[in-house]
Amino acid sequence: MRINFHGAAHTVTGSQHLLEINGRKLLLDCGLYQGRRSETYERNLNFAYDVKSVDAVILSHAHIDHAGNLPNLVKQGYEGNIFATYATVELASLMILDSAHIQEADAEFVNKKHKQRGEAPVEPLYTTEDAEQVAGMFKGVNYGESFEPIPGVIVRLFDAGHILGSASVSLEIEEKGKKIRLWFSGDIGRYRMPLLRDPILPDAVDYMIMESTYGDKSHSDPEQAFIEFRDVVNRTINRGGKVIVPAFSVGRTQELVYNLNEMMEEHGVPRVPVYVDSPLAVNATQVFRNHPECFDDETRQFVAEARHPALDFKMLTYIKSVDESKALNERTDPMIILSASGMAETGRIVHHIKNNIENPKNTICIVSWQAPNTMGRRLADREPQVNIFGDVYKRKCDIATIGGLSGHAGQDLLMKYALGVKDSMKQLFLVHGEEKQASILMGLLKEKRISNIHYPALHESVEL
Repeated sequence: MRINFHGAAHTVTGSQHLLEINGRKLLLDCGLYQGRRSETYERNLNFAYDVKSVDAVILSHAHIDHAGNLPNLVKQGYEGNIFATYATVELASLMILDSAHIQEADAEFVNKKHKQRGEAPVEPLYTTEDAEQVAGMFKGVNYGESFEPIPGVIVRLFDAGHILGSASVSLEIEEKGKKIRLWFSGDIGRYRMPLLRDPILPDAVDYMIMESTYGDKSHSDPEQAFIEFRDVVNRTINRGGKVIVPAFSVGRTQELVYNLNEMMEEHGVPRVPVYVDSPLAVNATQVFRNHPECFDDETRQFVAEARHPALDFKMLTYIKSVDESKALNERTDPMIILSASGMAETGRIVHHIKNNIENPKNTICIVSWQAPNTMGRRLADREPQVNIFGDVYKRKCDIATIGGLSGHAGQDLLMKYALGVKDSMKQLFLVHGEEKQASILMGLLKEKRISNIHYPALHESVEL
């Protein structure tokens, strides 16, 4: 058996791990790499393996850095099944199509600039037609249900607690008379977060591929993060500004709306308009209703009563049209805008930042991990100016970063995750983390006598 680390190696995004077992190939995730734009297009367009030789795909969850390159995979010749939980199937179908719309819209916008400058036009990474081809290839499975994507590999998916439908992947592998159990963590969620159930931890595994995004630090308590977010909102509203939040349309947006609802109902935050400017978030809400099996008891009750916390909020408006989105930037009254994408690289959030970054009354609030070389990272690093669609904007607005709202496990849970299988685990592979974070986590695990840890390089192959 061989593992080929073709994504999320020495970085967090672009998840792609190709397994070679019994002469077959099984791909875990097929995500978009997010980073410097000059690099991302070529990196996402070109696969490091023969796409037509892949026999099956297992998708851990619907986030674009895990699912977003499936249209290219299919466009270049993949014809097999794409296995995922039923909730992930629905969400990924929406998110991939939304991603394609964004790719097309951004290419159209950039090409207007290029035409004015006499530069060559750019092509979108993929189109809506490419994305539509993917939907028919999904095959939904229940949590805990056994299936055999390729001969000799029995797979079960377990709740990862990260977003709706997210899963860790357990693989029981038999090859040449040898049996091993491999566990792929996907993105690990957190305890005591709103809406979702807690993540299920592995047990008795031989090898594990584990994320290390926050290997350098533990998160503050969710209640403390709530207080920090509330204070940011209060400060900004009191000075007459807008709170602009880059947020993933699925998962993070719903959690933030849940929090804003509670703030205005019970914690004294002024009632100002809250806008979710993401067509995907509107469509995703129905998916939330369709899958109560993914939620904790409180949220399941909301869904049963058709009172999902993101829907019964009086100050909340979902923005659907482009004209409605543009109109928000012409207004000067206090408001809160949640918009995608979460790393501020594509979509309507880029336009909101462009129109609000030079106003000192406003706040751009960063609520999740930001990949290097993304606009979200440049904002989180408080760079004095940013380049948006080829033009330079001075950052005069306030920047707030709230790590405690992250949907990723912090260092403490990552330690618990790995130490729980210390006695059986022969080797641990750390992925989905930058070098600093992975190194710190590796050092702490070695202190706890987990010694066989590897941090694979991009495109590295390891024989088990």
